[in-house]
Amino acid sequence: MSAGKVFMAVTGAILALVAIALLFGGGTLMWAYHTQRDADGYFNSPAYQIAADGYAISTSSVDLTSHPGGWWPSRVRGTVRLRVRAAGGAPVFVGIGPRNQIEAFLSGVAHSEITDIHSRLRDLTIDQKPGDAPQAPPDQQKFWTAAIEGEGEQTLTWNVMRGEWMVVIMNADASPVVSVSVVAGASLPILEPIGIGLLAGGFLFAILASLLIAGATRGAAVLPQVKPVTLGSYPASLIGSLDVPLSPALWLVKWFLAIPHYVVLAFLWAAFAILTFFAWIAILFTGRYPRGMFNFNVGVIRWTWRVLFYSYAALGTDRYPPFTLEEVEYPARFSIPYPERLSRGLALVKWWLLAIPHYLIVGVFTSGFFFWTTRISDRVGDNPMLQIGGGLIGLLVILSGLALLFTGRYPRGLFNLVMGLNRWSFRVLAYTALLTDAYPPFRLDMGERESERLLPDEPESPH
Repeated sequence: MSAGKVFMAVTGAILALVAIALLFGGGTLMWAYHTQRDADGYFNSPAYQIAADGYAISTSSVDLTSHPGGWWPSRVRGTVRLRVRAAGGAPVFVGIGPRNQIEAFLSGVAHSEITDIHSRLRDLTIDQKPGDAPQAPPDQQKFWTAAIEGEGEQTLTWNVMRGEWMVVIMNADASPVVSVSVVAGASLPILEPIGIGLLAGGFLFAILASLLIAGATRGAAVLPQVKPVTLGSYPASLIGSLDVPLSPALWLVKWFLAIPHYVVLAFLWAAFAILTFFAWIAILFTGRYPRGMFNFNVGVIRWTWRVLFYSYAALGTDRYPPFTLEEVEYPARFSIPYPERLSRGLALVKWWLLAIPHYLIVGVFTSGFFFWTTRISDRVGDNPMLQIGGGLIGLLVILSGLALLFTGRYPRGLFNLVMGLNRWSFRVLAYTALLTDAYPPFRLDMGERESERLLPDEPESPH
């Protein structure tokens, strides 16, 4: 595949990811707007039970009732609603006003300030402010933008305006010990057009992504196929030839040397995921994997295997991997023949249900430190005291690297075992990526190559 088509595929994958994000965001917004509001059109918080020994409860300047700031367009309107009920039904006062005037009013007054709302929503962080009693009841102040007082549940509705605001809740007679139940609600009609805009943008990006990916995969050259020699051999062939000698210390910095490949592969795997989804749809309707998509995805796996063989999945060579999707002369090679027909039924279940046993096994082979781990907690706040884990391949490769560092030799037995583990893993990858219907065998075929398979253009062994 040419560099231009690789660029088109990567760009298409990025646009596809943007499209997915926009469609997900727009769909979530539309779902919330039409299902999570009450009959009056408000999104409501849980009921907060708030008690303070002082004379008032106030919010900080960074609360849900504050206006977003000067960037907010004046034509966009929103409404805030507060439902407040004092304990025992006593008269309660609720007011919203400018931040500077409320701070001046509460200066020197004993009160509680809500500074944070936690992820559990019902949990609040409240700071206690020492002081004395207020000079006058709250209803005598002239700075309130919106205020209400009375017995029982009081509902304050306020049309949001540009500026910095605070909310104050007090006993109507300015007596100490304020205990209330509060439900905050918000209505923002512009959310619906925003959701529609996100969906429209998502569909537009999806169309652009589809055009780019289709252009990148159209007319791709047919990749060389591996000729099966023995019946029962698995279609996906993984080859890794150990180079001798190897540098004893170069493996210590290969993580750095491989960074350019990691960056490119991150985008290529994004394209791989998008193309696999499109291929899945094509298989369901036609029973065929589109040839261009197949070639591209096989190329991504091939490129990945070269980088992994060079770095920390094998440390099998010091030759720097080439930047190409094509088959080239390199110690690490991956091939799989193009399937003329694929089962539509298997496409529905093989990548998740049928592959579960292999996922459990390959997870042990390949998992990183943060996956498939055992977590030991202190049982107080569920804070982790110890987290362990890691993949068997990584562990064996590190041991091999240490042997190489101190002896200058790569233990052949460890290399053969590492190759068997990688071969199993890549067979599962090929199967779950829909590249073949052949179920991966539960066995380790160790060594540089599978004895049942031959590379392209290699003569058959007389044995």
